[in-house]
Amino acid sequence: MFTVNAYAATSATEPLTRTTIERRDVGPHDVLIEIKYAGICHSDIHHVRGDWGPVNYPVAPGHEIAGVVTQVGSEVAKHAVDDRVGVGCMVNSCRTCDSCRKGEEQYCLNGATLTYGSMDRDGAPTQGGYSTHIVVNEDFVVRIPDSVTLDKAAPLLCAGITTYSPLHRWGAGPNKKVAIVGLGGLGHMGVKFAHGMGAEVTVLSQSLKKMDDGLRLGADHYYATSDPATFDELAGNFDLIVNTVSAKLDVDAYLSLLAVGGTMVNVGAPAEPLSLNVFSLLARGRSYAGSSIGGIRETQEMLDFCGEHGIAAEIEVIPVAKTNEAYERVLSSDVRYRFVIDMATLA
Repeated sequence: MFTVNAYAATSATEPLTRTTIERRDVGPHDVLIEIKYAGICHSDIHHVRGDWGPVNYPVAPGHEIAGVVTQVGSEVAKHAVDDRVGVGCMVNSCRTCDSCRKGEEQYCLNGATLTYGSMDRDGAPTQGGYSTHIVVNEDFVVRIPDSVTLDKAAPLLCAGITTYSPLHRWGAGPNKKVAIVGLGGLGHMGVKFAHGMGAEVTVLSQSLKKMDDGLRLGADHYYATSDPATFDELAGNFDLIVNTVSAKLDVDAYLSLLAVGGTMVNVGAPAEPLSLNVFSLLARGRSYAGSSIGGIRETQEMLDFCGEHGIAAEIEVIPVAKTNEAYERVLSSDVRYRFVIDMATLA
């Protein structure tokens, strides 16, 4: 074991503070990564504040990690020293269940090992990317294309794959009409990906205050959902709707926007249950689905797609000392569109 600097939560109510955490020694199949940047995901805030259940404090969050390999284990074949790499929401899985064998480790039937807040294979709690270094099994480390800067790559490891995966799975592309609900950390990536895939893209947002941004990022159309006329005008219009917001919505109203056989996919995770009238699905053969992140293979595919199409996150880089301030700004939607921590400020 060795000690590294970190920024961690010690309770659900106290601010994150500088501390140190332990990392395991580099094993035969491990990669040691010097973390350069870590994105701030809303999930980080939920976790450290105990919104999703008991937390083993102290915990260093962060699952949008971009950095450089500084050491590899004796049997590592996939990565080398000085490689530009990323780590997302998982650092291990059982490797043997049906989901893992299909390359969908995010749905591991025995439970994926999350980057923070899980128990690692050595029995210690995992600690995330708000730290200077991390040790990860080579199979859960992905390559970052040279054309994508590390700071703008970090959010791709969660916000990027979370929106790429449903767009890819449900066939966003030419001659498809895709709506992205919400233009935040997830939604702005959804717009970029859907546009890059060749779809006709519409943003459905509460208001029009981000309309200029949405059109700049690749949207063809932008509508305010606070205007009831939007739902009349767009009824039966979309092949695919990806809902990125974590607030309670009138699901039936959004389902009414789907064409025959269309699908609405939730990637946002509201705290309260959502309900719908089943006839919203039956009437036109519509589907309502959910999607988590993506497997390691799909995450690499997403990063390669970004490299080929010049796609990256819209970010605001901050020093680690402004992390607590950034949390409050995330909660008040005062970010366009992802905070990224410069880990050099933690060294």
